[in-house]
Amino acid sequence: MNTPDGAARIHWIEHGEERSARWRSESGWPAPKKVVLADDTMNADTAWRLALDGTALLWRGDFQNARQLLQALVRRVDGKSERNKRAAKAKAAKAAPTPTELFHRHRLAQLQRARTLAMLLIPFEADHGIPLRRAPDVREACMEAYGPADEPYVASLRELLGVIGAHEWRRKGVFIPALDERIHPWYGVFSPVRGEYVELVAQVPLPPGAAMAFDIGTGTGVLSAVLARRGLQGVLATDMDERALGCARANIDRLGLSSQVEPVKADLFPQGRANLVVCNPPWLPGKPSSAIEYAVYDPDSRMLKGFLAGLKDHLLDGGEGWLIVSDLAEHLGLRSREQLLSWINDAGLAVAGRHDIRPTHPKASDPDDPLAQARMREVTSLWRLKAK
Repeated sequence: MNTPDGAARIHWIEHGEERSARWRSESGWPAPKKVVLADDTMNADTAWRLALDGTALLWRGDFQNARQLLQALVRRVDGKSERNKRAAKAKAAKAAPTPTELFHRHRLAQLQRARTLAMLLIPFEADHGIPLRRAPDVREACMEAYGPADEPYVASLRELLGVIGAHEWRRKGVFIPALDERIHPWYGVFSPVRGEYVELVAQVPLPPGAAMAFDIGTGTGVLSAVLARRGLQGVLATDMDERALGCARANIDRLGLSSQVEPVKADLFPQGRANLVVCNPPWLPGKPSSAIEYAVYDPDSRMLKGFLAGLKDHLLDGGEGWLIVSDLAEHLGLRSREQLLSWINDAGLAVAGRHDIRPTHPKASDPDDPLAQARMREVTSLWRLKAK
């Protein structure tokens, strides 16, 4: 239910009285309509049945016991997924699904899993404190993720664990060999854990005389930092997300590159033209299910097509556009190479060269991954594009 100010609320009965609290979900889940109280006396089988039924469990017991209950729910969800996987394999022996069908089944399973595990809820005070026994102090982590809160609220335990994990990533950072430094991602901003695209930007020869660059959809600012370290005198790093802009600005300042790199809020391109325009768009056409997934899924390839359509008008004479994209979508049947080439051609662009690299992340060689056959063939490419 939404209040007049637009904030969703959840409602439940406690001690015979109707209670309510603000609902918070960075994944965009709607406020659960059915809420019951749960504590240390609830067993995992009961919690599992309620969660499958769409009933949320507002926790009133020991915090560490809530974590144990969530782990028990994970085992049940994954056990069910494993049974479904075996059944799917048996069915596939009779009629093998296409890579596209496998992808959509995988996405549906991910969404169902996330929805079920989001049913275990934790109360928060207005200062982000948790009023439960043995609860950790998560106020700093929640302040980083959510900003100030003006009233108590409720969020899922699974989301809270993501917030805590993001806080640790932000504190420790991700080592980037191309910089010999660490980049510190913020909550909701995609972490540069897949390093092959960074290596491509670090190694491909710059256009002759390149002095100015645009980094479209900068995220953490990692590519802007690499370009600045390569000697670009000015880099405009664009993004529409305020978290990403704050994250990029903090990273650029920490690296001592603020005189070369300027984060700018813009829908794709800033004003003007540059010798080099770099874009690493989301690699898969599809609908994101949470804010963080906008770095992975590009609905109807809007960002990719928008970048290609506007690139020519933002290049200086002799300049290049660098499109960094994986061909995983092609192996999954979500986009063809012919489509990509036709979009490039229709935008008045020509391919001046292409540099390829194979991914080295664990999923690329995991035979048990649902998309293993596609991942094992994946190549990440930097397409050098010029105006015709």
